[in-house]
Amino acid sequence: MPRSLRTAVLGGLAAALTLTSCAAEPLERAADDGTGPVPSATADGTAPSTASTAGLEEYYEQQLTWDSCGDFECSEATVPLSYDEPDGESITLALKRLPSSAPDARVGSLLVNPGGPGTPGIELVDAAATMFSEDLRAAYDVVGFDPRGVGSSTPVDCVSDAELDRLRSVEYDTESQAGVAAYAADAKLIADGCAENTGELIGHVDTESAARDMDILRAVLGEEKLDYLGYSYGTFLGATYADLFPQHTGNLVLDGAMDPSLSSHETTLTQAVGFEEALRAYVEDCQGGPDCPLTGSVDDGVRQVQTLLDVAADTPLPTSSDRELTASLAFSGIITPLYDSASWFVLTSALDQAINANDGSQLLFLADLMAGREDDGTYPDNSTEANWAVNCLDFPSSGDPALWQQQAAELETAAPTFGPLMGFGDMLCADWPGKDDAERGPLTAEGSAPIMVVGTTGDPATPYEWSVSLADQLENGFLVTYEGEGHTAYGRSNDCVVRAVDDFLIDGVVPEDGLTC
Repeated sequence: MPRSLRTAVLGGLAAALTLTSCAAEPLERAADDGTGPVPSATADGTAPSTASTAGLEEYYEQQLTWDSCGDFECSEATVPLSYDEPDGESITLALKRLPSSAPDARVGSLLVNPGGPGTPGIELVDAAATMFSEDLRAAYDVVGFDPRGVGSSTPVDCVSDAELDRLRSVEYDTESQAGVAAYAADAKLIADGCAENTGELIGHVDTESAARDMDILRAVLGEEKLDYLGYSYGTFLGATYADLFPQHTGNLVLDGAMDPSLSSHETTLTQAVGFEEALRAYVEDCQGGPDCPLTGSVDDGVRQVQTLLDVAADTPLPTSSDRELTASLAFSGIITPLYDSASWFVLTSALDQAINANDGSQLLFLADLMAGREDDGTYPDNSTEANWAVNCLDFPSSGDPALWQQQAAELETAAPTFGPLMGFGDMLCADWPGKDDAERGPLTAEGSAPIMVVGTTGDPATPYEWSVSLADQLENGFLVTYEGEGHTAYGRSNDCVVRAVDDFLIDGVVPEDGLTC
């Protein structure tokens, strides 16, 4: 039976689509945008770019200066604020590089992205020793970048840290006019704050612009072709790049794929079901151990989690700090360890404390880990605000409260635990500043080199069916399947995945059709 509670959390989507949150750690372009129709193949048989680079010479020809930053090298690149106005203002992108451990064996630069949107990409380089194999680190300079609007690049700024604390903790009774009005008021507060504090950039942090930035990075890194490893949202970024610049694709690996053809609601619905299935897998595993706080059958255990969320919505749980655990924060705290089955024991401890001791401290810690909040109440990066900004440009608001009520009911039926908290996502973007003309649709990257898509069968954040769909959409895409639980595969799965990804990135070896690891 559906639960009676329906209180949406801000933004609708369950979480930023990223691997770093708990790694314990598209488009028909209009003729007037400067691209015109997709050209035919060039004389050498490769597809030319579908994105114009006219007027961008100063950006493509810039010279990077690399400075030592601990065990790495850091630099900044300059890109245009708007690709429609290449002679206009510019912004900067932060770069971090781990040089090849074997210069004599180096094959080039590997651009990497951990997902998001909004997650700082330079942090993935910090984790290179644990995420990437020795062979990969020997073959490549591993280069991470903070996409436009994110982190140490020219950033988006929307609200104060104190206001972000409040927005993360609140939920809205979307079955009442007052609750919908409160959601709308906070959405407008965010949109107005983003416009005031960020300026013109707020309308130019879309994924297509970030993908065009990547082609400038390819050039200034001295590469004719882009070799790339993108996780989660980074797969959408990489697929968009391949669609824009098919002739510049080298070896691209897209791990934990998004499906670019889905609408905002379809994305949220599929993700809600993914987290629901991950919760059931977790409960079954938990109940097989000695210290599980969830008793009875798997259905009983899931209902106990639902009851916890209902209790937190009615009477927030106390914590060891001066903050309380609301339903919104409990929701974030529960889904965070579901990203990685290796973190399930942490969820067991947190649920035991919350259910049996009425103490939300551990779940609050996990929610703060997801959001990047420090103990002193500061947020060292802008990942939440950048996530709002990118998503609102990539998924322009559509519909009205009547439609959103219908969609919320669909979410509640499909995913009884998490669905009731994931509705009304389009309301966040209803008054968003900047352009709202993005169109969702399949990405084909016609004329590209082969592109590897890696899908994990038990991935809650980017469900396996998304990887199947993207591999099918891409003209030269192929699928590698990892049979397991958790979000993404390379760096957290098994040797079969590592060998397949390494052989493809380093040597361009396409594995056997239908490889399952």
